[in-house]
Amino acid sequence: MASAQPSNPEEASSSLQNLHLDEITGERVSKTELKKRQKQRQVEAKKAEKAAAAPPKAKKASTAEQDEMELTPNQYFEIRSRAINRLRETHQPNPYPHKFQVNTDLREFVKKYQDIKTGQHLKDVEIRIGARIYTKRASGNNLIFYDVRAEGARIQIMCQSQESTSSVPFQEQHEHLRRGDIIGIKGYPGRTNPKNRDEGELSIFAQEVILLSPCLHQLPGEHYGFKDQEQRHRRRYLDLIINEGTRNTFITRAKIVRYIRRFFDDRDFIEVETPMMNQIAGGATAKPFTTFHNEYGQELFMRVAPELYLKELIVGGLERVYEIGRQFRNEGADLTHNPEFTTCEFYQAFADVYDVMDMTEDLVSGLVQHVTGGYNTTFHTQTGETFEVNWAKPWKRVEMIPALEEAVGEQFPPGDQLHTQETNDFLKRVLEKVNVQCSPPMTNARMIDKLVGEFIEEKCINPTFITGHPQMMSPLAKYHRSQNGLCERFEAFVCKKEIVNAYTELNDPFDQRLRFEEQANQKAQGDDEAQLVDHTFLDALEHALPPTGGWGMGVDRMVMFLTDNYSIREVLTFPFMKEEKNVKPKPAAAEVAGVEPMPVEDITHT
Repeated sequence: MASAQPSNPEEASSSLQNLHLDEITGERVSKTELKKRQKQRQVEAKKAEKAAAAPPKAKKASTAEQDEMELTPNQYFEIRSRAINRLRETHQPNPYPHKFQVNTDLREFVKKYQDIKTGQHLKDVEIRIGARIYTKRASGNNLIFYDVRAEGARIQIMCQSQESTSSVPFQEQHEHLRRGDIIGIKGYPGRTNPKNRDEGELSIFAQEVILLSPCLHQLPGEHYGFKDQEQRHRRRYLDLIINEGTRNTFITRAKIVRYIRRFFDDRDFIEVETPMMNQIAGGATAKPFTTFHNEYGQELFMRVAPELYLKELIVGGLERVYEIGRQFRNEGADLTHNPEFTTCEFYQAFADVYDVMDMTEDLVSGLVQHVTGGYNTTFHTQTGETFEVNWAKPWKRVEMIPALEEAVGEQFPPGDQLHTQETNDFLKRVLEKVNVQCSPPMTNARMIDKLVGEFIEEKCINPTFITGHPQMMSPLAKYHRSQNGLCERFEAFVCKKEIVNAYTELNDPFDQRLRFEEQANQKAQGDDEAQLVDHTFLDALEHALPPTGGWGMGVDRMVMFLTDNYSIREVLTFPFMKEEKNVKPKPAAAEVAGVEPMPVEDITHT
């Protein structure tokens, strides 16, 4: 390629003389290029001069709600608390009125008017509802939309200034309202007629909106939600406001309890209530909570089960009784255990474990069908396992000792020898062989229970009855009518967890006394869960307990399975939580707003 540079010094000197200096950049360029640059600079200078002379552009006005979105939660709380306190003082409007008359259930409103046509308005129908604001958006000064919820239903509220029938000016009705507030709406049903789509949205066209109770705090945004589990369980009210799934869980729980109650009521059972505080913690193998009665100077136990009281009622002639209520056990807390929990127990005279087993299948299968619409459910565990459960009857039945013998490859001692020291030594060898740990005290009952948990319960995905328990594991169950050393008891398991425990009740006061003494021996060995001798119950048995079938079910666990929640805290409205240490209390609204306490009954405040 030929060189473009001058071939001699004379040509180079001539080229430099034809270039001109650009004083702005310091470059030497051709005359044409220099003129081009100068012209461009003149144009830019005129633009800059014109822009400098122009008046500044007015910023788009932002609403108070938009400005408040930039605040921190603490800032918002302080500003909002002061604003509401001013309304408390002026009553313009009163932020906490006594009453708002409602005439419509929002759930029924949605069903009744869902077929309204786009653009149709039913102005002769008066609708009055109370609801919570979830979103507020304005379109100019005379049109405001709210999305509100009540009773689990959601509806749009369309507020137009020309539709207002209130004596309060339109702007004043709405300027104090924020997300989270409870409001009363008076209006009529209709469907909007949008320009940008074919179908409008079912709405209430508001004629009047009244503040009923303000929310002083910023609610979590709908995009990010309220997902912190610890805070959700501590602040269940906020969890229910934000998370629809939580509300649905508790509605399902209520359905389950209603179905169980109706099941027994329809079979002529009597619902009863028994004491929560007892002189002896009996009725179940569990460690109790203690409390103290000041007047009597007496230590009492919170009940671990209502069983003994219910059987005393059977003795008295109430031949079919049940109780749905709280139990309290001072044991470990984990994903499936809470210190206080709900059970249902029933006792039926002239029934045995086999009658109760049939009733269990009828009750639970019918319950699942009623709540879910079928017999198949899906349950997800914390570890990511997915269990497909078929609740339809009949359920599988597994005998405990034969199943353990097959699992560990050892022949167990005869049933009437399972309580002996020789069996204790045998079980220790078996645990070591199969590498299963059992925490002290290593009683025969605890070691067998550990083996059952490891080798039988782990296989129970669909509902399964485990039967044939040793007598020393069941101090209140009647001995097996054909197998020495065993008792007539079953446990029902689903997804590896127990849901039901039942048996033919022990009604022999002589045998019951020996069982209590065996439990006392286990307590002496260090088993805090073993039961004490209950002399009042023994006295009741001596007045003749008829042959009786007894049954207990954990209500919380059934709710967990039917709502697909692996944590018991998700199905309890207020689960027990550890104390939050080193957490400074937040100032209350009254403190922020500077409200002084009022003297009550001549008590002065200092």
